[in-house]
Amino acid sequence: MSQTDDHSGTRRDFLYYATAGAGVVATGAAVWPLVNQMNPSADVKALASIEVDVTDVTEGTQLTVKWRGKPVFIRYRTPEEISAARDVVLADLGLIDGKAQNANLPAEADASDANRTLDADGKWLVMMGVCTHLGCVPLGDGAGEFGGWFCPCHGSNYDTAGRIRKGPAPRNLEVPVAAFVNETTIKLG
Repeated sequence: MSQTDDHSGTRRDFLYYATAGAGVVATGAAVWPLVNQMNPSADVKALASIEVDVTDVTEGTQLTVKWRGKPVFIRYRTPEEISAARDVVLADLGLIDGKAQNANLPAEADASDANRTLDADGKWLVMMGVCTHLGCVPLGDGAGEFGGWFCPCHGSNYDTAGRIRKGPAPRNLEVPVAAFVNETTIKLG
């Protein structure tokens, strides 16, 4: 075996490794844009959560904010609205929807008023302002037969807890992930 044979073997090995390495780098460079395009864009990341100042929301009024491209109703309910919502017997809701539709609770949580409000006293109600029938925006401030919200598109009626009581909507208005950051700020998302 000569000195040249030893070098040619190592050169050949080097060429194999160099070619394989270049192939891996080229494949990575070609695949990365395809993988990266599946990541959420900056505007979506920015809307993942927002903080809403509710200092100016007074009892009996509602603030509507836009979050993730949809309206969110933040209502400071009156004692009468709370009483009307808490006096409802869940069996009276019928077969329309008996679930809370609250992203803060397990999916099987019932639609009691306590399971739909943001605070234990039931003063704050935060819901997506989108009818669960075909996505229209319901009218608030005591609209409809049950003193809550009324969808003008197809006649769905929601009570003061945002529960479907009459009409074609299949579910209660959804409650998004929400929590108080402090006494005057609610964080959505």
